[in-house]
Amino acid sequence: MTSQAAAPDAQATGFQGQIPALEPLLTEVVATLALAAHAYLADDHGRQPDLASAEAAIDVATAAFERVKERLRPDERLAIAQMLTETRLIFVRKRGA
Repeated sequence: MTSQAAAPDAQATGFQGQIPALEPLLTEVVATLALAAHAYLADDHGRQPDLASAEAAIDVATAAFERVKERLRPDERLAIAQMLTETRLIFVRKRGA
């Protein structure tokens, strides 16, 4: 494969020849899923919490975090662990209510 043939593929992915590091991508995924779980757990505007969706978001976020946590800086690891713990506690409270 020539470099000319590879260039359109790289441009199609949006990386423009530079592949991003995995850690920031997974950190963003974990944070996005945790925020989604919070939204699913909200019971505002007369809407009931969507516990099944919240649980799925928490499970996937936790799996992604477990996979990459050793590669994160200690402060990042702690912040994400705290965010996931808080989200799980809210889930447990809502599920028990």
